Amino acid sequence: MNYFSNIVKIMAKYWKVFLLEGVGYTLLLSLITVAFGVILGLLIYLGRTVRFKPVNWLCIAIVEVVRGTPMLLQLYVGYFLVPKLLPFEVTPFLCVAVALCINSGCYVSEIFRSGIQAVDRGQTEAARSLGLNGRQTMFRIVLPQAVKNILPALGNEFITIIKETSLASTFFVGELMTACLKVRGNTFLAMECITIVGVIYFVLTFILSKLMNAFERRLKAND
Repeated sequence: MNYFSNIVKIMAKYWKVFLLEGVGYTLLLSLITVAFGVILGLLIYLGRTVRFKPVNWLCIAIVEVVRGTPMLLQLYVGYFLVPKLLPFEVTPFLCVAVALCINSGCYVSEIFRSGIQAVDRGQTEAARSLGLNGRQTMFRIVLPQAVKNILPALGNEFITIIKETSLASTFFVGELMTACLKVRGNTFLAMECITIVGVIYFVLTFILSKLMNAFERRLKAND
């Protein structure tokens, strides 16, 4: 009984730390990551399709390196490298966000690749026969159809990023796991704090997954 009563006491005293600070920073970091990850992912995919070999090889190399190394290692690289590359002072939050955006961008580029390849090749051939060039065909014909295919996958990427932001607690950027570490340091109740954070993560991902399922059903109904 002490276990559950401790959880109630912690939430009563530290709910602002968990819900306002922790959830707020987690969602903000996730939104930034997915938004810029989509832009970067599209650029990486387009870079992989150009005929200029150096750009093609560079984009392929970035994707392979990111996919072949742990997320935590990438966060360390971003944390120590980004301040050296920028001429102004940066916060740990920005460093972590940059690393997460690059990671997400590489995975989103693969989502774009699969979504675009799922578009019937006859669409491209028909567009070219009508006189559209490669760029016009991609942005006016292929990409709008591919977006519909990849939206569910992008939603899953957002859910995944919410969970992966927990690694940012290594640098104390303010997200949920950082809030857990702060409260644990004040209360010395480790399991209770971990339970609270686990429940919050589950609620966030559960709600988002249900929203994505409803969105997918709406897309299928419109087909």
